[in-house]
Amino acid sequence: MEEIQCLHAIVQGRVQGVGFRAFTEHHASEKELRGWVRNRQDGTVEVEAEGPKPALEDLLQILRDGPRLAHVTKILVDWKDANRQSDGFIVRMD
Repeated sequence: MEEIQCLHAIVQGRVQGVGFRAFTEHHASEKELRGWVRNRQDGTVEVEAEGPKPALEDLLQILRDGPRLAHVTKILVDWKDANRQSDGFIVRMD
């Protein structure tokens, strides 16, 4: 069984108002990852996803590309221990 890891990312650029959260939720769910995505007040998007590292690395590459209308300029990445507190992948509105 593969070790479960946690990816925490802050995505910078034109990432709000372009469908970035739905895009992230779709791809993370497709990869059977757990976690969440949300907009932050500073105009960035925050992602926390748990799963096998290869699937998380795939998601990170997808985030770099973003949806068609997005323009990602930088992603701050932090790898953490998984806490396995969530079921599925959701868009948070907080």
